[in-house]
This record gives sequence, C-alpha cells and structure tokens, in this order.
Amino acid sequence: MSLRIQTIESRPEWENFILKAKPQTFLHSWSWGEFNEKMGTKIFRFGLYDQENLVGVVLVLKIAARRGAFLFCPHGPVFVDSIDKNEALKVLLDHLKIAAGEERCAFIRFSPLLENNSENEELFLKNGFRQAPIHMQHPELAWILDVSAPEDNLMMNMRKTTRYCIRKAQKDGVEVFTSDNPDDVEKFWEVYQTTVDRQNFTPFSKTYLKTEMEVFGKNNEALFFFAKYNNELVATALIVFYNGSAFYHHGASTHKYSKITAPYLLQWHIILEAKKRGFKLYDFWGVSPEDNSKHPWAGLSLFKRGFGGTEHAYVHAKDYVISPKYWLSFVVETVRRKKRHL
Repeated sequence: MSLRIQTIESRPEWENFILKAKPQTFLHSWSWGEFNEKMGTKIFRFGLYDQENLVGVVLVLKIAARRGAFLFCPHGPVFVDSIDKNEALKVLLDHLKIAAGEERCAFIRFSPLLENNSENEELFLKNGFRQAPIHMQHPELAWILDVSAPEDNLMMNMRKTTRYCIRKAQKDGVEVFTSDNPDDVEKFWEVYQTTVDRQNFTPFSKTYLKTEMEVFGKNNEALFFFAKYNNELVATALIVFYNGSAFYHHGASTHKYSKITAPYLLQWHIILEAKKRGFKLYDFWGVSPEDNSKHPWAGLSLFKRGFGGTEHAYVHAKDYVISPKYWLSFVVETVRRKKRHL
C-alpha cells in the first residue's frame, strides 16, 4: 500500500465517500466545512489515496484562539474499514505537521469518532499524541436512539414519566411547528437567551446559528423546531439531518410555565420528523456520565435518557504538540475545565 495526500476540491467526491461512513457525523460533511468558511475559519479538505482509490478524508479547521492557533479535526479522520489505520495516521500526521508549521500552529487536535477502547487509544498514543486537557464542543459521550421502530414501540421504550410528559403537553395545547428560514433565528434567539441567562454559559452567536441554518437548510439538512404555549414560544431546537441521522445540535427552553412539559413534545416531533425522512438514528448529542449527579449536564442528560436509546463513548480528544506554545493552551484549558466542573 502506497498512500498519498492531496486536497479535495470536489463536493461530490467528498460526499460520496463520507456518506458511506459509519458512525454518521455531520461534522465531516462538506456543509460543515462550508459553514466554517463562512464564519471566517480557514479550512483544509484532504483526501488519502491508495493509488487512485480514495480511502480516507480529513476536514481540518484552523482555530485562531487568542492563546495561539491550532489545527483541529472534528470527528475525524474518516478511513475505510479495510485500511491499516496506523499507517494511514502516520501519513496524515506527516502532512499535517507541515501544514501546522506553515500556519504557525502550536498543535494539532483530533476529536475522532472512534469507540473508546484500548486499541483506539493506543493508535494515537503510539503516534505521539497526548490526551487533550479538555474536549471540544463535540460530545465524547453521546446518547443515540434508534428511531426505526414503530411509534408505539418507541413510546413503550421511554421512561414512564417521559411518556406522561409528552401526552400532558398535547393535552395542555402545546403546538409544535418547524421552519427552515434562517431569519427565524430571531425566534430561536428569544428562547435561547433566556436559557443562557438561567444557566450562565457562553452562547453561540446569533450569526453562528443563522449561518448554520443557511448552509444546512439550503440542502434540506436542518430545521428549527418551535414549541408554543399560550401563544408564546417556550422551547426550541436546531436539528441537523445528515446521512441517516438527526442531530440535536442546539436547544433551549424557558421556565415561565414550569408545569408545561413542552420540551418533551418538541423532542417527540423531532423523532417523528426523523422517521418521516426514513432516518434510522436520532443523536441527542452529549450526556454526562450516569453516575455523576453533580455534573453540570446531569439534569439535561436525565431528560435525554428518558426517551430511550443507548450510550456511545468515544475516545477523548488527542493533541499532537508542535511547539512549546502548546503549554499555554494546556494551562488555560485545564483551568477552564476545572472551573466548569467537567
């Protein structure tokens, strides 16, 4: 096997490869690269070839953090199953080290969508990677529901209280509607900001959310979901639909009507939309460890698990150090992780 790297400039070539990949992820889609470009991030799309056969792809983002720039690969690299992953990673790393030097980056970070096991950990460690001090905004512990079962079966597999809350919201007159209009980010933002104020986290910008809907929505790959009660918006979500999976990428709710269980009905409508599209999976995105009741995501994770599904653990983010400037990022991110109790 003689592997080589070259830039991919053809959307069909990229998408034809990535749409055959498992597990599914939209963070290596052509659209995710396009979205990041529109947000001002420099991106690279590299293909790994065995002679003329495409056997791997890697989307790389140049993150221009104040503490120093680095190259980041979200949910990648993605290789065919038959490849020698150790050899492929070596070839890719040699190429990225050159790119990192040219871009004056202090390190390279991978957040691979690989099962958290000793074999995959060893793959990175023996190639000189170290554990990153923090994970990126991509879950390393995800909750995924197979939505291909009949609706009645999906209901029966939910927690009893979850079923009750869905039916209660229906009886209380909660309405759910959708939109693919990027301008409806204003409606989303109205609810999102109340969640930010309540939970005190750093929000994505309105431009970020609108651009994501613009890029994915034009290909019928994203929808806003809104839940309304008493003619007021009380819950919302931005869902990405890609490669047979729906992804709960952003969500928010108000606490004005504490006894109205609108978020449960909203999620049920998302599940029904995924089924309508013939999709197999609904990825609720990240959850906290089930045995950590003090984790800041514990309440939200309990909510997600109530719909049924299974937990999927991926290897922790990995860093390859390029220059001593990396250690400034290491210290800053370590402090940030501890402050967030993650």
